Order: sequence, then structure tokens, then C-alpha cells
Amino acid sequence: MTSSELWTRETAERYDAGEAEMSSAAVLGPTLAFLAELAGDGRALEFAIGTGRVGVPLRERGVPVAGVELSEHMAAVLRRKIDEDTLPVVIGDMATTVVPGEFALVYLVYNTITNLLTQDEQVECFRNAARHLRPGGRFVIELGVPQLRFLPPGQVAVPFDVSERHLGFDTFDLVEQILVSHHFTHDGDDGRYRRATSRHRYAWPAELDLMARIAGLELERRVADWDGAPFAQDSAKHISVWRKPA
Repeated sequence: MTSSELWTRETAERYDAGEAEMSSAAVLGPTLAFLAELAGDGRALEFAIGTGRVGVPLRERGVPVAGVELSEHMAAVLRRKIDEDTLPVVIGDMATTVVPGEFALVYLVYNTITNLLTQDEQVECFRNAARHLRPGGRFVIELGVPQLRFLPPGQVAVPFDVSERHLGFDTFDLVEQILVSHHFTHDGDDGRYRRATSRHRYAWPAELDLMARIAGLELERRVADWDGAPFAQDSAKHISVWRKPA
């Protein structure tokens, strides 16, 4: 077991409804195209596959997909969408769990590497990805850039969503590189809000590149989004691709 927080049954049951926008064709289309191109005619492995937001439609595109998922409750929601023979999932953590076979692509989307709360575990995640890749295979991570430039002196909180339905902000521990995401979500018509928090270890692109080098992987490219926009100083996130030497 890693330091990752375990998703509960209640959270798993709410997840797809709460992330409906992230499951839209506008969001998923570029993501699936990017990943399918890298997978080519090979197999893909998704670490922290969750309820299958990306893995299921990628499999429907014809890419053989397998998954690793720590939460049995999240995997149970996925299993309602697709059977085990079509998309096998191993219950375990993404830093140490081994899936049989060799893969052209291993990927982590939507900031999920930050669920590993120590640097050592994140390094082991890179090593685990490299362990599964065939020579020439790629490891892909989608990760937000820490928004520390928005912190004035003495402030530790940065809002990331202020809308009628949802208020979200992150608080930062700058010493331990830990952020806590706070969510207040409008729940029903009675005016009540549901509160939830989750802890994450943020990492800079340069730190990830060093983790990749430790795992024997080489940076191939880094872009700002799934459409391939250039990664720049003000980019809010990055899609990074590392390659296992042939």
C-alpha cells in the first residue's frame, strides 16, 4: 500500500457525474487521439484507471488497454461499463503493481501521479512504467503546473474554480510540496454544499524529468495540452512524453 488516499464507495459512485465535463467529446477527443497515436499497434496500460473515463473509450477505439487501480470501488464502477476480458484491471498501487505483458504505452492522466504523496513513490512510479514498456515505448503524464506564482507573501490558498455549483481552492505546504484541494459542491436544491478534500504531492516538470532519467527514460516532448499547443512559461499544465530507449 502506498501513501495514496483511498477512494471510498460514496466518492466512486459520485465520480462520473462530477466529472461529466471531463468526459465530454470536446475534452476526450484530443486525449484519445494523442494516446492512440502513441500506442500505435501496441497495448496501452493506464495507471490509476479509475472508472475508465479514458481507458474505456480508448479501448473502444481499438487500442488494447489494461489498467491498475488502487480503489476497488472505482474499479467496480468501471466494471459496469466493460468486462474483464475486454479491459483487464489489476487492483494495486501504481508504484509497485506489475501487470503481465509488455506495453507500447503507459499513461497517467488528470494529475493522478500527485496521489503518490512522497517523492520516493513517484520515482518508483516512473520505474514501474519503464518496467512495463517495450523498447521504444512511451510513458505519458498529464499534470498541472503548480500555481505558486499566484501566492502573494503570507498567502497559502489559490482558487481554481469559482462557479455557481462549485467552489474549489488549493492550499500549499511549500516545504513538503503538498497541496490540499478543497471542494465545496452544491448538492441539491436545498442550498446545502458538500465539502471534500484530497491531498496531493505536486512536482515541477524538471523534477519529473529527473525521475524519468532515474528510471532510464528520455524526454521526447512536452506540450501544453492534448492538442499539442507549445508548452510556455504561463501554461497551466503539461503533457509530457518520455521514451524508453530502443
